[in-house]
Amino acid sequence: MTSIARLMLATTLALSSLSVVAQDKKPDLAKGEASYTAVCAACHGADGNSGSPENPKLAGQHPQYLVKQLQEFKSGKRNNAVMKGFATTLSDDDMVNISHWLASKQPKPGFAKEKDLVALGERIYRGGIAERKIAACAGCHSPNGAGIPAQYPRTSGQHADYSKTQLTAFRDGIRANSVQMTGVAARLNDREIRAVSDYMAGLR
Repeated sequence: MTSIARLMLATTLALSSLSVVAQDKKPDLAKGEASYTAVCAACHGADGNSGSPENPKLAGQHPQYLVKQLQEFKSGKRNNAVMKGFATTLSDDDMVNISHWLASKQPKPGFAKEKDLVALGERIYRGGIAERKIAACAGCHSPNGAGIPAQYPRTSGQHADYSKTQLTAFRDGIRANSVQMTGVAARLNDREIRAVSDYMAGLR
């Protein structure tokens, strides 16, 4: 099986694992805002634009992706003690409402900080590293980092520190809820992870 075929199969399996609730329930944005404000805003910002580089920006993120992450925090498939504690308090309806409310918020742009790594980050993001069979990030997350709804999250403007932490966690087997990302990150070194994380922060 080719690497592309494996990627497509993994994507299909990931999508099929999404709760029916996440796909079929009509969201209540007012309830979503209320639940978000009560449970999530302290860490992720009042409008989903986290001011802390350790906590991800969630504004404008694909709702199906957010629901999947919340479900996996709750189940323990994505291992994070803090997020598990919060996600455990949420019902499926809460997750859908919060995720769709966040998707309706305008994400604030970020910027790259490490000028000496911009070229490397751009090369990996747009073209991958063919000799080491590292796929281009743009193939799944789109050239401008907007992602592909449901399958692949928005990465543009995301805090570089957060992206770096997640890529490292995928590489080191700490985060294990995406076969695709584990396969890509496993081939990246620390400098490459830092470079592509910083480049994504500045994508528009």
